Amino acid sequence: MAKIIVTDGMSKDAVNLLEKSGHEVTLKSFSKEELLQGCLSDFDAIIVRSATKLTEDVINSTGASLKVIGRAGVGVDNIDLEAASKAGIVVVNAPLASTQSVVELTISHLLASIRHIAKSDRGLRLGKWEKKAMVGTELSGKSLGLIGFGRIAQGVGMVAQALGMEVHTYDPYLPPKVAKSQSTRLHKDVDDLFRTCTHISVHCNLTDETHHLVNYERMKLMPGKSRLGLKCGNHIVNCARGGIIDENGLLQALEEGVVSSAALDVFEKEPVDPKNILLTHPDFHGTPHIGAATIEAQSRVGTDIARNVMDVLNGKSVKSTVNSHLLE
Repeated sequence: MAKIIVTDGMSKDAVNLLEKSGHEVTLKSFSKEELLQGCLSDFDAIIVRSATKLTEDVINSTGASLKVIGRAGVGVDNIDLEAASKAGIVVVNAPLASTQSVVELTISHLLASIRHIAKSDRGLRLGKWEKKAMVGTELSGKSLGLIGFGRIAQGVGMVAQALGMEVHTYDPYLPPKVAKSQSTRLHKDVDDLFRTCTHISVHCNLTDETHHLVNYERMKLMPGKSRLGLKCGNHIVNCARGGIIDENGLLQALEEGVVSSAALDVFEKEPVDPKNILLTHPDFHGTPHIGAATIEAQSRVGTDIARNVMDVLNGKSVKSTVNSHLLE
């Protein structure tokens, strides 16, 4: 039997799965100070989402008891992988569970942007009937640029193609045959992607390489016209990770009309500062990091990470081990 702490919530089905396997499960959140004081030292495993930050100091405070960290989701930027690896702690995630939910939210933001759904709703609430001002465009016939081409981006690409879009991608780690199999044009230069596409959607991890990859200068490269010459404006969506888009540059692009609309589900600082000027711009709309926040995804992610954590505790190899290369 292992002692497992779940700090950011978990579905009942996943908790039941762990308990039926004989493990002791505790659901409790801790402050930063409590984490630094070694409150995790009594546990064999911890399961987190994005709220709990497992820094080097927090990991070092756990002593030798912690064997596995489970990230109930995809991104692991809230976990210090090097520190975990040095401590001999296996880090696993659940990369497949939220794919469909994030795909659908991305498409939702794209559609909401080009059809002025958020702006129209805000106007109605103020008693305005701005029918003539809310003329939008279609996704059909436009070029969508996907930054990163993993599972989520490929799902977005499939839906976009069904809607009549031409799909492009920039992913320096992608085998060309993968893009070809998805009828997607692979660009070797990210600037070329921006020059080609009127719609850009972000689907990569946040790293030193991708920090502020989407910036004002690159947004200025976007054509604003479809490949048939129709003026459709430029549109930016990010449902991946905050910090990949330079928010100050995005605001400047919106204010100057370089970008016609922007929609973010993720921000550089979360929870987002209510004083963030982006929130006041009429051509911006956002959501509070809800890409994986569907009943279906939450159920899948919970059971997936529970199984992965149990496999590690039982000495089995897990495909979704994030730091396997560092543990060798």
